[in-house]
Amino acid sequence: MKNKILNKIKFKKIKIAVIGLGYVGLNLLIQFAKKKINIVGLDNNIKRISLLKDNKSPISYIKNKEISSIKKFTNYSSNLKDIMSCDFIIICLPTPLDKKNKPDLSHIIECMKRMKKFLQEGQTIVLESTTYPGTTEDIILKNLKNFTIGKNFFLGYSPEREDPGSKKFNIYNTPKIVSGYTKNCLKIINFLYSNIIKKTVISKSIKNAETAKIFENIYRSVNIALVNEMRFLLETLKIDINEIIDLAKTKPFGYSEFRPGPGVGGHCIPIDPLYLSWIAEKHGYRSEFIKLASFVNIKTTKLLAKKIIDNAKNKKNKKILMVGLSYKKNIDDKRESASIKILNILDKKGFEVYFLDKFVKDVKINNKKKVSIKNDYKLLKKFSITIIGTDHDYFNYKKIFTNSNLIIDLRNKYKFQHKKILKF
Repeated sequence: MKNKILNKIKFKKIKIAVIGLGYVGLNLLIQFAKKKINIVGLDNNIKRISLLKDNKSPISYIKNKEISSIKKFTNYSSNLKDIMSCDFIIICLPTPLDKKNKPDLSHIIECMKRMKKFLQEGQTIVLESTTYPGTTEDIILKNLKNFTIGKNFFLGYSPEREDPGSKKFNIYNTPKIVSGYTKNCLKIINFLYSNIIKKTVISKSIKNAETAKIFENIYRSVNIALVNEMRFLLETLKIDINEIIDLAKTKPFGYSEFRPGPGVGGHCIPIDPLYLSWIAEKHGYRSEFIKLASFVNIKTTKLLAKKIIDNAKNKKNKKILMVGLSYKKNIDDKRESASIKILNILDKKGFEVYFLDKFVKDVKINNKKKVSIKNDYKLLKKFSITIIGTDHDYFNYKKIFTNSNLIIDLRNKYKFQHKKILKF
């Protein structure tokens, strides 16, 4: 059976189901379809499916023309029964935290519960969602008892390495980790991804691949926490953190550049590290370092909000504008956005909060709906403070400077000093 599947991949006679059409799943679907491989995109978001069927992208940095260019090889559905006709099933579902900051794998659990009755011999399941080591075997493998893994059914894990909005890194030029439950599984999964990836990296086990993904994000979380801590420490010494970073990064070895910001957002930094600390505690080990980094990053956002309040409390004009609301530049993803968290704090303190971001149509601030102001820089004169929260490339920072009364620059966009620019 293995050789038959390898031949089907070689001659592009396969059909792939991608479950979950968010930032990871939709981009993956596009890359396979560009290689003239038939794809079924599955998502329970009916609005998203409807947009894609109309050749419209539900994601800001993925253009409509990309969706329309692959329509010959794509079909979109919310019916999991459609996996019956597919050779490969790639799961790209959310893995958030619950209210107690514990892993919430309900999306994957429910997906497996609903689709296991449709699974067929000869199929392959690949999980891409970021999760704790052991998830693939604990949740997916236990639902495959009717098959012999490695002989008539195949299983693996290949963590996503999506960098939304990046102009430098994409699926093709970013090395991709692949793993399989058996050698046959690994060979099939590696061959599949080699169709769209320049370089695949083989992991010895599924658990190693799951752990590597979380470790990548812990590395970033810890270093972001360190540089944010240094920012406040050096401020007490009247030393500019950004100049220190400029000096340090000239060292050609043993140093990686990280910059302070308003805090962390998205999925990778605020959420993923806690998956590993949770599973470690389940096995009797408490990871102080991971939790400390998480604490510092949360504390950073709160401290910056307090500093903004201290500079705004004596102003008669209580209108404050956040420039950039998404958690990362040039995308529309506002999950765990530090900019939103700051606005929530300011709103609770009685300030009138507004935002400017063409990528974000609306947002709830303390359960009150807010929509972006017009992209007219003359409007900035109405606000006592303009906060640079997310540094989208489309912003005209010269016009922002000219029209703002006071700028709080949380992204170091202004390299010069001026009385109406504050840097925290």
